[in-house]
Amino acid sequence: MSANENFPLFQVNEDHEAIREAVRDVAEAKIAPFAAAVDEEARYPQEAHDALVASDFFAPHVAEEYDGVGADALATCIVIEEVARVCASSSLIPAVNKLGSMPVILGGSEELKQRYLPPLARGEAGFSYGLSEREAGSDTAGMKCRAKSDGDDWILNGQKSWITNAGESEYYTVLAVTDPDGARGNNITAFVVEKSDEGFTFGEKERKLGIKGSPTRELHFDNVRIPGDRIVGAPGEGLKIALRTLDHTRVTIGAQAVGIAQGALEQATAYVKERKQFGKHIADFQGIQFMLADMAMELEAARQMVYVAAAKSERGDADLSFFGAAAKCFASDVAMKVTTDAVQLLGGAGYTRDFPLERMMRDAKITQIYEGTNQVQRIVMARQLLKG
Repeated sequence: MSANENFPLFQVNEDHEAIREAVRDVAEAKIAPFAAAVDEEARYPQEAHDALVASDFFAPHVAEEYDGVGADALATCIVIEEVARVCASSSLIPAVNKLGSMPVILGGSEELKQRYLPPLARGEAGFSYGLSEREAGSDTAGMKCRAKSDGDDWILNGQKSWITNAGESEYYTVLAVTDPDGARGNNITAFVVEKSDEGFTFGEKERKLGIKGSPTRELHFDNVRIPGDRIVGAPGEGLKIALRTLDHTRVTIGAQAVGIAQGALEQATAYVKERKQFGKHIADFQGIQFMLADMAMELEAARQMVYVAAAKSERGDADLSFFGAAAKCFASDVAMKVTTDAVQLLGGAGYTRDFPLERMMRDAKITQIYEGTNQVQRIVMARQLLKG
């Protein structure tokens, strides 16, 4: 668990700060005004989608050779962080586009990359990720979804659960067992499924506590024929590619958590400077000041961990598994604590929908659960430590 000798752990340069300023402008002007309605109506944040496409922040991670802007991992995290600061649901657009496409980037053929990455980069199609199932959440190797070879093609049957932006995305990286008698974990293959594929349908939208603007639905596969050239990597390599993907994308969930916490801290700070009790602003009370100080301190520690992990993701450092899990776990725990404390600082007002903090508190919870629960993150970290 050491820094790469040839590089700093991370370095925020002028380009990163320029990106932050640009994203913040877009978020404040074109995403924040709709955040409450998106949550209230549980509808997809189309305004944010359009704004992100127009500003090239829809899938900023895609390399320039595939018509993308080629943002590095840290810049991509900054995009997600700044959008999450005003609307967590909207931040899942760039986050999930990276999650869904990362298997293609890591393990796909050049032909596959040329086919699917340019439309993603141009904002013509979103990319979701189909790994979890009803009975295979943390235990991903226990999946039941099957793909059987049929000549050069594959026939896909089964389902996937808890799929973010399902129904909105055009493309889906889907993991399925291709060798039922093979060794567990080495018998799974990744495929790209297109929304228009015959036999591919979606379940009803889940009714959720938070991130209500990001549709979460099941994927259903009924004899879906997948051409053989849509395999990501080689047969049997799917789960390895999927887990490598999560090493990189858990960092983006950490960034989302940091953004949610930042937004909550700003809202709470502004409120306590205005609210008066006992003849003075409540910000003048030391008990309030100590709460704000702890919130800011923990938030900054989380941001530093996320940025370190992002730099390791960009470099492909050997210890990324530990740092990605640590950043996601710590930042999401901080987001839950900061949003809860922010609601407390507003008192009764924080408990109402007149202020965004109750939404931020609800949104923060999922960051402790998806892309691996924080209990699973601790398992990942412990395994890395014990391996030495």
